[in-house]
Amino acid sequence: MYCNQCEQTAKGVACTTIGVCGKDETVADLQDLLIHALTGLALFANEGRQKGIVDENTDRFVMEAVFSTLTNVDFDPERFVKLLEKTVELREAMKEKVAAAGGKTDFDHPAATFTPAGDLDGMVEQGKELNLIPSLDSDENIRSLKQTLLYGLKGIAAYADHASILGKTDPAVAGFMYEALAALLAEGLTVEQCVAVAMKAGEINLKTMELLDAANTGTYGHPVPTTVPLGHRKGKCILISGHDLHDLELLLKQTEGKGIDIYTHGEMLPCHGYPELKKYEHFYGHYGTAWQNQHKEFPNFPGPVLFTTNCIQKPRDEYKDRVFTTGLVGWPGCTHIEDKDFTPVIEKALAMDGWTDDVDNGSVMVGFARNAVLGVADKVIEAVKNKDIRHFFLVGGCDGAKPGRDYFTKFVEQVPSDCVVLTLACGKFRFFDKDLGDIGGIPRLLDVGQCNDAYSAIQIAVALANAFECDVNDLPLSLIISWYEQKAVAILLTLLSLGIKDIRLGPSLPAFITPAVLQVLVDTFDLKPVADNPEEDLKAILG
Repeated sequence: MYCNQCEQTAKGVACTTIGVCGKDETVADLQDLLIHALTGLALFANEGRQKGIVDENTDRFVMEAVFSTLTNVDFDPERFVKLLEKTVELREAMKEKVAAAGGKTDFDHPAATFTPAGDLDGMVEQGKELNLIPSLDSDENIRSLKQTLLYGLKGIAAYADHASILGKTDPAVAGFMYEALAALLAEGLTVEQCVAVAMKAGEINLKTMELLDAANTGTYGHPVPTTVPLGHRKGKCILISGHDLHDLELLLKQTEGKGIDIYTHGEMLPCHGYPELKKYEHFYGHYGTAWQNQHKEFPNFPGPVLFTTNCIQKPRDEYKDRVFTTGLVGWPGCTHIEDKDFTPVIEKALAMDGWTDDVDNGSVMVGFARNAVLGVADKVIEAVKNKDIRHFFLVGGCDGAKPGRDYFTKFVEQVPSDCVVLTLACGKFRFFDKDLGDIGGIPRLLDVGQCNDAYSAIQIAVALANAFECDVNDLPLSLIISWYEQKAVAILLTLLSLGIKDIRLGPSLPAFITPAVLQVLVDTFDLKPVADNPEEDLKAILG
């Protein structure tokens, strides 16, 4: 096992015996083996694209399979057996199509002819022998850039999968996925070539987030500013965590009229701002302060918990009996919903006590996506011109349990009163309930949404730059980004591909970035780590 794809990786180097997230060697080896198998499929699918061969079923499967290897999505070893077998089945079918079209099929890389062992133990041994990350390249800098690309692809796959669930796809996204997976097998690449592919990954991720934005807003309407209770009310309840709006909608429909309130956790908080979701009267509030506290929060929630996508850590044994998963998510010991029929979750909620009292813990505001913010753009522009607003800070990204993330709380607390903080993703749970007041009626803390709503944040920045007739880098805007897993890598690549500079990244820099590659990023984009304390960064930014 060698895994350093997340910010929490052991000793800031790599997890080699068990993941900090709880992933064991078996799952890690199977995930590596699946990526290996997918690169073999990509060789033929990429060649097929050159011959005009597009198979939507294969495209969809590859997104799901790559997504399943993202941090804390699927911890169920048995499910990887099926994914591996399906990958090889699709590879051979694609090979036949490519051959019939006169394309190249005589690839000599082992991934092109990989055959999975006949049982789980055999596949685990194959994954162990593969030693995926060290095998990517003998040159540590090229290997570092290939890792960056691979982790970016995992983030792209996550967003593409969510978008496809709501009917939004683009063959260009899958086409690049094949091109990039195949590039992982290429030998003799230069740093410049690898950087170019990584930048293209950033461009494709922007396209993918745009697809997901269109899927979400086209289905559920554009988010509007909405007050969300942080307390609870007496009655039966279900807690839903993750990112999947479609699963939330289905849960709301299936619980309507049953006397069960639905509470959000983690990245589901922004869902309260969507008109077609907030119309349900039993869609009540948000429970929990931050993802890093989930193992303190979940045991105290008097109802079942439904995971729709990855979380920070797998559920502990003491509450696995009331944890349900759906989609790609899977952990041994938890009940998985295969067919979107949430009857088992509902029955569990009705059998549990639920809340026995009413508690008011205040509230927070959500729903400040691009339509809401640009709807008052004239007021924002006037406030900047009048010097009522001095600076904008985008403080957002992933959360995690590793020490050092209180930096982001302290940063927001110390932002001067004439500055506005935009936030998105689960990193906001370090400060989402802070009352920062307003500037001329404009809230000083604006929740843009989920991590994929970085698309909205980018559109806001572009619109402001156009209004002030300047480049985005010339705006009074600074990005303070926290990262944890691979969707954050994809978003960072998007920001870099757009030429956005002077990004501060923390709480630590990726372990898979070598000093030489880091220097390239510093020289090209002025990327820098967050300081040891927020005072130092604020002084550097504001003078």
